[in-house]
Amino acid sequence: MNALILAAGYGSRIAALSAPKPLVPVAGVALLEWSVRQAAAVGIRHAVVVTGHQASEIEARLPGIAFRTGVSLEPVQVADWSRPNGHSVLAGAERIDGNYLLMMADHLFTTGLLSTLMQDMGREYGASLAIDRDVMGPTIDPDDATWVRRRANGQIALIGKHLTRFDAVDCGAFIATPDLAIALREAIEEGEAGSLSQGMQRLADHRMADTVDVTGHWWIDVDDPHMRMTAEAGVPHHLGGKPQPQPLVIRPVAA
Repeated sequence: MNALILAAGYGSRIAALSAPKPLVPVAGVALLEWSVRQAAAVGIRHAVVVTGHQASEIEARLPGIAFRTGVSLEPVQVADWSRPNGHSVLAGAERIDGNYLLMMADHLFTTGLLSTLMQDMGREYGASLAIDRDVMGPTIDPDDATWVRRRANGQIALIGKHLTRFDAVDCGAFIATPDLAIALREAIEEGEAGSLSQGMQRLADHRMADTVDVTGHWWIDVDDPHMRMTAEAGVPHHLGGKPQPQPLVIRPVAA
């Protein structure tokens, strides 16, 4: 089974730390390596890793991560990493036949969460999204979250960062069929910027976007120094292993 891991962005909210965002350590392990470990735990054996910002530094770490996890890693560079994340999906999806687990390199998940989502790997159309109904959870940043409003049957009705009425939050993990890349291309051709949420909204408009309820499973989007420290505290309880706190090295600000 295949995964697509997005690791191309700049990560402006955590940019003061001394590493590219995918290489920021949490409990002594880089975020990107956590993603691969999590994928391996649910049966993934090959992953396409989309890089962009500081690509060479990130790609230099892939052989070691592959060796430690047993997952073969294939790097793909997106042409312009400053564009929305749907462009990274398009770059990576070209290297994958069939369905895949889509993950963000800056998210941590329990194995139980991903195992629940992976039950939908055999879907025949569209995409499914892991959602959490606990929209006020301590690991959710309301200023950065992507919100979801569901239909009565659990399908996505609306998805986006600026929803004012919602009943769930996007956890950052998906099961995608080739339909997702088609939807993204169509959205871009019609003038959209090309975010992943825009592709999912297009699928939702055609009733092709489902949700997988993972409420109660621990997950976190490590998007700023505060969330990094929250993740450090949560890892030993939810992902196992003894934490190895890393210093927050701050880059000097140019005068």
